[in-house]
Amino acid sequence: MEKLSVPSPMAIAWKYTLLLSFVLSLFIVTSAVSESDILLTFKNSIEDPMNFLSGWTNTTGIHYCNWTGISCTRTFPFSVSDVNLQNLNLSGEISDSVCKLSKLTSLNLADNLFNQPIPLHLSQCGSLESLNISNNLIWGPIPGQISQFGSLRVLDFSRNHIEGKIPESIGSLKQLQFLILGSNLLSGSVPIVLGNFTELLVLDLSENPFLESEIPGDIVKLNKLQQLLLQGSGFYGEIPDFFLGLKSLMILDLSQNNLTGGIPRIELFLPNLVSFDVSRNKLSGLFPNGVCEAKGLINLSLHTNFLNGSIPNESIIECTNLERFQVQNNGFSGNFPSWLWSLPKVKLIRAENNRFTGEIPDSLLEAAQLEQVQIDNNSFVSKIPQGLGKIRSLYRFSASLNGFYGELPSNFCDSPVMSIINLSQNYLSGRIPELTKCRKLVSLSLADNNFVGEIPESLAKLPVLTYLDLSQNNLTGSIPEELQNLKLALFNVSFNQLSGRVPFSLISGLPASFLQGNPGLCGPGLTNPCSGDKPTSKTSSLAKVTCALVSVALVFALVIVAFGFYLMRRSYNRKSQLGSWRSVFFYPLRVTEHDLIMAMDEKNARGGGVFGSVYIVNLPSGELVAVKKIMNFCNQSSKSLKSEIKTIAKIRHKNVIKILGFCHSDDSMFLIYEYLPNGSLGDLINKPDFNLPWTVRLKIAIGIAQGLAYLHNDYLPHLLHRNVKSTNILLDADLQPKLTDIGLDRIVGENAFQSTMASECASSCYLAPEYGYTKKATEKNDSYGFGVILLELITGRKAEQKGEESGESLDVVKWVRRKINISDGALKLLDPKISSSSQQQMLGVLEIALRCTAVTPEKRPSMSEVAKVLETINSRASLSNPQFSGPL
Repeated sequence: MEKLSVPSPMAIAWKYTLLLSFVLSLFIVTSAVSESDILLTFKNSIEDPMNFLSGWTNTTGIHYCNWTGISCTRTFPFSVSDVNLQNLNLSGEISDSVCKLSKLTSLNLADNLFNQPIPLHLSQCGSLESLNISNNLIWGPIPGQISQFGSLRVLDFSRNHIEGKIPESIGSLKQLQFLILGSNLLSGSVPIVLGNFTELLVLDLSENPFLESEIPGDIVKLNKLQQLLLQGSGFYGEIPDFFLGLKSLMILDLSQNNLTGGIPRIELFLPNLVSFDVSRNKLSGLFPNGVCEAKGLINLSLHTNFLNGSIPNESIIECTNLERFQVQNNGFSGNFPSWLWSLPKVKLIRAENNRFTGEIPDSLLEAAQLEQVQIDNNSFVSKIPQGLGKIRSLYRFSASLNGFYGELPSNFCDSPVMSIINLSQNYLSGRIPELTKCRKLVSLSLADNNFVGEIPESLAKLPVLTYLDLSQNNLTGSIPEELQNLKLALFNVSFNQLSGRVPFSLISGLPASFLQGNPGLCGPGLTNPCSGDKPTSKTSSLAKVTCALVSVALVFALVIVAFGFYLMRRSYNRKSQLGSWRSVFFYPLRVTEHDLIMAMDEKNARGGGVFGSVYIVNLPSGELVAVKKIMNFCNQSSKSLKSEIKTIAKIRHKNVIKILGFCHSDDSMFLIYEYLPNGSLGDLINKPDFNLPWTVRLKIAIGIAQGLAYLHNDYLPHLLHRNVKSTNILLDADLQPKLTDIGLDRIVGENAFQSTMASECASSCYLAPEYGYTKKATEKNDSYGFGVILLELITGRKAEQKGEESGESLDVVKWVRRKINISDGALKLLDPKISSSSQQQMLGVLEIALRCTAVTPEKRPSMSEVAKVLETINSRASLSNPQFSGPL
């Protein structure tokens, strides 16, 4: 009888292993196909103009866990846990198909362009713990069904257009750790449900101007809360005594509200406090003892309140971590806290417009990180301490309208970053020290003191000095001629004892009032002509006229000869060049080189800039295009030139003009752009009847800012415009602005670009001051040019036009800087053709323009920051008046 073979245990185990591996492989494949299909379904509902999600496909063999923005669990079986599509310029619909990802815990769609109500259907994502749709175009109210997101720990709806009341049902989200609803249009009162969020770490209801609510007292229950951000909203009434419960609080910001009453006693109840800001309210009473016994305090801000009384010296003595001290615009009196001047980490001291007394001690040198001091309009009485010039980080020292006396220390301006010094209206005496080390000094005001001696010649060696006020002193001698080499927007030496000839450029650029009170001064246009100035005789005048007429006749004859030669050559050149052109089109244009060259006729010319003329060409298809003819560009290879222009032509942004294609020969090139019917913003502003409504002007400003921010930050490779001016901003049929002339440095070559810009540098007020000597392209240069455009839009004034008083050609930046220094100067700058109802918005934009046109590049904001601020101003039309702090 034949024996049956029995498989060995080893063979059986091997078969089961193979079977199990097969089953697991099948499971993995099935799972992968399923989750990748879910992601593709989600992608299909999204518009992706920049193709950031082009890698989301099953055809490349790349596992979906490696797709853009996708993260998976770290343990087997791998499943999608995180979808992060932040800042990808996406729009369309947020589909609930993503909820089929069973392990999805985080969905981040922030900083995109989704335009829809709050996607409540995402509550179907059962495992979702974090939902971030901030900075989109989400609109409408928060639905009462928000409670369906019961498992959320992070909810961020900030920087949208969400409106209406906060529903009480939001209190059901008891697992929340971050509730961020800032920068929206919420209204009504805040429901008494905040105490339910016992796990909350951050509560942000800031920048909701239509809220009308007291601060709910049940916040006291949030003993884990680290950040409470309620600034810039409509909170009123007294500050609740909730400090006792908020033992974990690190940042408290209640500024820019309508809070009244006093500040509750803080004592030892906030041991972790880092930043404390209750500025711009209507608080009153004494500031409580023990404020800085919270030893971690870094930022104490109380400015723009109605506080009165004194600040106790002894209660803040332990604030060794204090960085920012702000009590300006109040009614404080008594001795200023002397311990403040020697804190090792203090950076900002602002106490202007109070009634403080006391002195600045020599221990000021111990404040080694001090950057800014503003104590104007108080009653300080002391000498300026010797240690002032030894603080290397100090860039602003402003102490006008006090009782400072004695001589200025010789090193008072030795800080290498010092930019602003204002010691006017004190009792300082002696000679003005020589200033050689503070080469970043922008503004120096020593007016209304008792200085004697001559004006230091070393002032002329400070390259960015723009504001110089030495009026109402006892200065003698002459005005140094070297000062005319500076680009001074303000030079006031009135009411001294100066004598001698005034440099002519200073006379032509100044109101006479800035020189008056010096009977010894002489020069053209002044009451005293200088002895060496003799009137011209009639004979010499006649000779000059005769000479001029002969010269004109000779020039006229030469022009006629040259024009005839030009007509003869023109026909030949057109025909001879047709065979040497090469073309690249990025859009289907039905045009030949012959069509373009023959259309380069003067009747089609529409002006142009320093890099070439612009023509409007009617294609055979009937379509209009704009063609820029560029001469003398660098001799690049056809391949290299195509690559450079293709880089620029790939830009896709609503505020950047499209390049449709280009043609080039050995010595010239035609860049073909889309045609925009309303021409340039510069041409529009220069029209005598320029009268755009403010809402349109602000829309144009926002578009320009967004376009520049996109070039600087979002487009790869990052690009600089390098020639931002109103004539390089074109307007479409809806007055949507579009940047043009982008990247010309790449096309004409850096040397040719620099050479061409150098010819503009001396006359263009759009170029930042430092560009004249650094020749270095930076984002801050673009910010400066944008600031000039803002000033044009705010004032309705051309970038360059004659001054009202002197008749000189005065650019808009200098004009604004002069006007801003007089009483109500800011209001007088605004275009009178704009309704007064827009004044507050215009003042807010004016402040941005002044920051953008700051003389020192470090003070200018980035274009991303500018765009955000302008958008906020546009969406906050009914906010309370913006605080205007002047030109510096």
